Formats: sequence, C-alpha cells, structure tokens
Amino acid sequence: MKNLIVVLMGGLSDEREISFLTGKACSKALRKKGYKIIELDAKGEFVEKLKKLNPKLVFNALHGKYGEDGFVQSILESLKIPYTHSGVLSSSLAMDKELSRFIFKKNKIKVPKYFILEKNHKNDFNNKIKKNKIRFPIVIKPIDEGSSLGVYICKNKKNFEKNYKKLKKKYNRIIVEQYIPGKEIQVAVMGNKALGAIELVPSREFYDYTAKYSSKAKTEHIMPALIHSKKYKEVLKLARKAHKILNCRGITRSDFRFFNDEFYLLETNTQPGMTALSLVPEIANYCGIKFQDLITWIAKDSSINR
Repeated sequence: MKNLIVVLMGGLSDEREISFLTGKACSKALRKKGYKIIELDAKGEFVEKLKKLNPKLVFNALHGKYGEDGFVQSILESLKIPYTHSGVLSSSLAMDKELSRFIFKKNKIKVPKYFILEKNHKNDFNNKIKKNKIRFPIVIKPIDEGSSLGVYICKNKKNFEKNYKKLKKKYNRIIVEQYIPGKEIQVAVMGNKALGAIELVPSREFYDYTAKYSSKAKTEHIMPALIHSKKYKEVLKLARKAHKILNCRGITRSDFRFFNDEFYLLETNTQPGMTALSLVPEIANYCGIKFQDLITWIAKDSSINR
C-alpha cells in the first residue's frame, strides 16, 4: 500500500504492554499528521503479514528483547523495508550492558564498577566483589533487559542471595554493579543533537518499572535538571558522545547518575518510551518540539542500512 506506515508493537518481550502504549501513542500522532497507519503485533506470522502489506516504512515501537536488540532490525534489513531508530549492531550493543559498558569505558565515559555473574557460579561472587573493590549496597540486574525489569538494589549479602535466586530462574547472566547514589539525570538525543537533561526524583527507591509507567508512583520530573550550567552542558556532551560511539540513529535516551560532581552512565536506550509519562517527549516539549512533530521526525528519519 503506497505511503503506508506499519507501526510495529507488542511483540514477545516482558515490555509488551508498554510497547502497546508507545505504539498507540505514535499511531495516533502519525494519523493526525495525515499518514496511513496499520498497527501490527510483532508475534506469530507477523513477517509474512509485513511482506503482504509492503509498507513505505516501519515505525518500530517495540521495547525489550526481539524489539530493540537487533533481532527485528535484522528482519527489516533483510526485507529492505526502511525502519526507525537504530540499526542492527547499534541496537545489539546498546542492549547488552556488558558490551556497551566496555565501549563506554574505552571511550573515557565513566560507568559504575561492575562484573558479570554467570548462572550457577554464585561462588564467584565473593572473589569478584573483592577483586573489583565493590561494596554494598550493590545493584544486580539482567544484562539485556529494559524498563528496569529485574533490577534490585541489595543492601547486604542476605538481600543479594534472595534477589539473585529470583534472577537466576530466568537469566543466565547478570551484571553486579556498585550502587551510585545521587541525582538521576536522563538525556535525550535527537539525531546529532542532545536536546536536554531531565532530573528524576522518584518517591520509590529508584526509577523502576512502576515509577516509569504508573502515575501513582509520583515521580517528580525536573526539567531542566537542577545542576550547574557547566555540568548541564557536560552531561549533554556525554550523552551525545555515547549516541555517537554506539553509532545510534534517530532518538536515544542516556541514563546517568550524578554523584560527587561526576556523571556515571548506566545505559543508552535506543528505543525510549513514548507513553504519556515518557521522558523524551517531555524533554522535547520543553525544547519546543510537540509530540506529533517528534514522532513525524522519527518516521522521516527512517532508512535501511542503519
């Protein structure tokens, strides 16, 4: 269908519900701009359906595994259908917290001290925590999940044992990192420009899944972030650098902790949420970019060989 945009949403990850919220919001914005839209759930025989529809482009509104880790991007590349957000390699690298941190460190971007714990190698924990000079509290999480799924702050060994037991039922590898206190700062990058930095003050222990997607969590959003102007410029520069060294495209959001006058990059998200509570639209709106215009820009930025 000529000039058709397929909004790919849902999928098979644990972020399926959030993907529908993002997809519906993006579909609505694009329809208001006059585009022909078909929403497609990325499960089952969706590839065959996509072939039959033969759209002008795919707006990738998926989140999590199979949606932002290079999997669906490789399918769209093979079908030669232009798509939004980052390409196969960039998506895969950004989703993998071990590989992306290795790249960040190599490029002199600070990250928390960390190590990887393999499933059924719990005995490595004591040796690795000493070797890496990491002290409690620590953070444990899967190396390849988004939306803060499976993230636990552990204040002592007993707390770690309890939460690690939960994680190893589902994940083969987890990342153990030094907990960094301080301000939560998140930066949106659009194309080659860092738009702005927002500060989050969650009522919960940290900006977890509930804080991100439930209005009841009452997270305070401070835009622009309340940090010195020099530091504000610095964090924008760091986010743009992370975007660039991962060779990302379209929109990204980089998540930082600011402590003792230093920024620590936790991760770069290649497909940040576009829900009513999402941060990138809020940052863009502060910069004078309305939601419909933001989504239209993402669509127009689509291509293959990303």
